[in-house]
Amino acid sequence: MSVHRHGRRPRTAVAALAVAAVLATTACQADPAPDPGPDTPGADASASPTASAPPSDDVELTFGVFGPDAETASFERVVESYNASATATTVTLRTYPNRDALLKDLGTPRAPDAYLASRQDLDQIVTEGWNTPLLELLDERGVDYGDGYSRDALLSFSVDDDLQCMPYGISPTVVYYNTDLIDFDSMRERGLPVPPTDLRGWNLEMFAAAADEATRPRLGTRGVHVEPTLRGLAPFVYSGAGQLFDDEDEPTSLALEDDDAREALTQTLALLRDTQVTLTGRQLRQAGALEWFERGRLGMITGTRALTPELRDVDGLDFDVMPMPLIDDQVSVGDMTGLCISSDNENLARTADVLVSLIDDEAVAEVAAEGYLVPANLGVALTDEFLQPLQMPRNANIFNTSVRDLVVNDLLSPDSPLSQAVRPAVRDLFTVPILDDLEERTTLIDTVSRSVLDPDYPPASELPSELPSEGEAPEGLEQ
Repeated sequence: MSVHRHGRRPRTAVAALAVAAVLATTACQADPAPDPGPDTPGADASASPTASAPPSDDVELTFGVFGPDAETASFERVVESYNASATATTVTLRTYPNRDALLKDLGTPRAPDAYLASRQDLDQIVTEGWNTPLLELLDERGVDYGDGYSRDALLSFSVDDDLQCMPYGISPTVVYYNTDLIDFDSMRERGLPVPPTDLRGWNLEMFAAAADEATRPRLGTRGVHVEPTLRGLAPFVYSGAGQLFDDEDEPTSLALEDDDAREALTQTLALLRDTQVTLTGRQLRQAGALEWFERGRLGMITGTRALTPELRDVDGLDFDVMPMPLIDDQVSVGDMTGLCISSDNENLARTADVLVSLIDDEAVAEVAAEGYLVPANLGVALTDEFLQPLQMPRNANIFNTSVRDLVVNDLLSPDSPLSQAVRPAVRDLFTVPILDDLEERTTLIDTVSRSVLDPDYPPASELPSELPSEGEAPEGLEQ
């Protein structure tokens, strides 16, 4: 069983069936595209100019993006390429320092005509009416989805029986490992547990063996670090228990006190609390886990594709990637981005033409080549522009296979109210000297989560966020 949960509202799940049917019909019935129109560069691959905006008056549009400088620079090149081919539309790129800054402009006169959005923000965007649904616009332009996008990616951006934004990038969490500290061939020769050649059977036992392999006291190296957060624990709980919440669509509580979840935590924390192979508190006060990894002093960390360019720039660091280790099922957690069109757009047809050009294979490959992005466009994801076989990581296709196992849930975002509320208690699972009260601690975490997720439950400010230091459960915790 693989877990695919993209979103948490029933309306999203209902929309899945309707949108899937429409996309399938579009893919099967799309007519061959005639010669491209004047404002749709690359339209021969995906669009019919008959539905594009007529080339009458010149129009100036804005496209808003966020991300690292190198990635936004690649968007700039894509926009410049579009402008060089278009005859009646000029696009200006507007860059934002982060997604929150872009989100503040939506619904205001400053809103860009088209913009990059995180899946974490989709509910707010749709609820506030900050976007224009895309199915009809893309259908009019003959966009042929075919097998070009995974069904899960499309459904992740589908709400109320419509495609709200076009999937663009995907960020599954994987394991980065130092290949000088962890040599699977050498471990295999010594009879240690190692992953099979297809890497899909990488389990917790092998993960622990790799951590032991990387831990070399005389060299001052440690084996593994996983962030002590809800997001850090989530893939392990999903893998062992199948779910993290009491209801994955309409959660009212975490479900860590469930027997399967507690067993998954027991197995996972046996490694992640092992002071012999993990970074000590003193080391983490000196430097973050990423810095220890870049120094060649840490065997494994977890992260997304966004880490790749930074790690490539570290002299002398050799690294590769593996999937998240499994307990029962292969699971990763992460985020997606999509391209959206603002609501109340005075140049809707022209903006739709621009969006079609932005999702063209060549345009997506330009951005993917910077190394930060796992393309939602499957055709590009399998090309050398993304896989980059002459650069690290050698097993870059792990990002693609991890997409199939991806759980996307905005509640796992580090800055979500839920993550903030349970952070102290989750951190204690990693750090208390003796963890002999896991049952009480998981009950506490679930109780605090209810204060955030269940509108009929007391707010988090009225509940304890951690157990007393002596390990006794606070009085008055309601179940």
